[in-house]
Amino acid sequence: MTEKSSIRKLIGSVTGGGLKENLQVRLSVPPQQVQEGSFIVIDSQEWFFYGIATDLQLQAVDPRYALEPSRQRLPENLAGLLDQQTLYTNLVVLPALMLEQEPADPEAQMAWHKAIEAGDKEKPNPLPVKSIPVHHADAFLASAGDVAEIFGKPEEEGNFVIGFTREQDHPVCVNLDKLIQRSSGIFGATGSGKSFLTRMLLAGLIDRNRASVLVYDMHNEYGLDDTASDTGQNVRGLRSGFGAARVQVVGVGAGAAIRGSVPDFNLVLGYRDLLPEDIELLTLELNLKETTPTVLDALKQSFGSDHWFKAFKEMRRGAVIENEDGKKVPAPDSVAYWANQCGVNQMAAEGLHDKLRRLFNRPYILENPPADSIQAVMDALKKGKHIVLSFGDFESDLDYLLISNLLTRRIREEWEKITNEFRSGKGQEPRPLVIVVEEAHKLLNRDMASQTTFSTIAREMRKYYVTLLVIDQRPSQIYDEVMSQLGTRVCGWLGDEDDIHAALSGLAGRDALRGMLSRLQPKEEVLLLGWGVPMPILVRSRRYDEQFWKDVKSNRKVGLDQEQVIKKLYPD
Repeated sequence: MTEKSSIRKLIGSVTGGGLKENLQVRLSVPPQQVQEGSFIVIDSQEWFFYGIATDLQLQAVDPRYALEPSRQRLPENLAGLLDQQTLYTNLVVLPALMLEQEPADPEAQMAWHKAIEAGDKEKPNPLPVKSIPVHHADAFLASAGDVAEIFGKPEEEGNFVIGFTREQDHPVCVNLDKLIQRSSGIFGATGSGKSFLTRMLLAGLIDRNRASVLVYDMHNEYGLDDTASDTGQNVRGLRSGFGAARVQVVGVGAGAAIRGSVPDFNLVLGYRDLLPEDIELLTLELNLKETTPTVLDALKQSFGSDHWFKAFKEMRRGAVIENEDGKKVPAPDSVAYWANQCGVNQMAAEGLHDKLRRLFNRPYILENPPADSIQAVMDALKKGKHIVLSFGDFESDLDYLLISNLLTRRIREEWEKITNEFRSGKGQEPRPLVIVVEEAHKLLNRDMASQTTFSTIAREMRKYYVTLLVIDQRPSQIYDEVMSQLGTRVCGWLGDEDDIHAALSGLAGRDALRGMLSRLQPKEEVLLLGWGVPMPILVRSRRYDEQFWKDVKSNRKVGLDQEQVIKKLYPD
């Protein structure tokens, strides 16, 4: 037995199962010593098999032994011996990875290593499981070395400790470089700790300088300090943790204040910033009619992309004048007059004007803003700074949908432009960007997903160095096509069966993992799945407290420069 396996805890041996049916392990220890979600290692001659415990089942060699306690018929010592022989517990293990072992024989081991050094043999790496262990192969609870073998060592560049194994507190890492290569999702019911977990992951990305981060902070939780609703303790914000030189808080609207504090600068939209397609994305929120695209297109043709909003706002609804015959006709500055001149249905134009009054009156939309704050946000992100866009008092769905969509559209255009310039040899390689979206189902539901820029980013913006991190309590309301693009999923407790099904959609072994996800602790337990982790694993998440920030500061390393990060992420 190798040194690594000697420090593992032996729990039983394999007695049956398969790739489709999962593996059956007969426990040699009391079932209370092994829990659902345990990380299991099976030593099978030349291979290690790694899996996760998905079920425990009481079994008997004959059902009659389980029906009647033997202590009612036999002395205590004999009853104990009989129970050991006739009653047992099966552990169901979902196999995920397999890793070739070095030979036990010293001479063969030496030849094995020489072949690897000479390049005649590849160094063993964990592979997706394609076979099964032999009968009676020993099964163990994973050691710290096993966890590090699969999930990486905490001290390695790019690794971030997200939590610990439940039974033995072994640290479990997420590779941040891999995490940001594809869009990701953090899911959990209200109160399950999604925001704290998101803060931790963002702190890791910022601390290790893996990418720029833009957070759409709908509820003003991420930038500045907050107070925990359950404990009343202070919760440090990202700007407080890293300082304004690295993290900037942007407030929506001139003179905005976030929790009584002044933001680093304000986001104000100009009339020129709003395009007709931005209005179409508000169809559900504004209850727009099917005639809206026709009216918007006519406005664009009449006044141009830069001036249509101002012109439409200044039109008067229902204004009339008397003509030479004494009849009342639409005034030249009325909506009806413009509609008649352009061949647009008058009722459709007036109806759209009524619906857009909610936008006409938004105080953060100005005719001549003092600066191009959208460009300022993009410039900061390109320079490696991180932006938390706090909505302040503008927490309605209308504000969130409009601003996040508009800003993301501009970012998409900018990142596509600089990426194309780079690939044509005319510019520098763009910095990777992660856009964090709260209440994702409002932007990525079935009705909205086909229209929003967010769904485009989830599907195809990886090649332009932009990915999403979506946060939501109702993954079942996110469009299936978007869910399929979320490479890494961090799932807390979900009470609704539809949400559980959606969170696991498209993943191998989802049927075996469904029960585990429904039985998580309401807080501090999460299931890691998908692209960013080698295999599914249940962890007890780190606490987001002052100790976390002390660890971040004490372990802080100088991150790779931008060129090194990009080469590491996109070697091609």
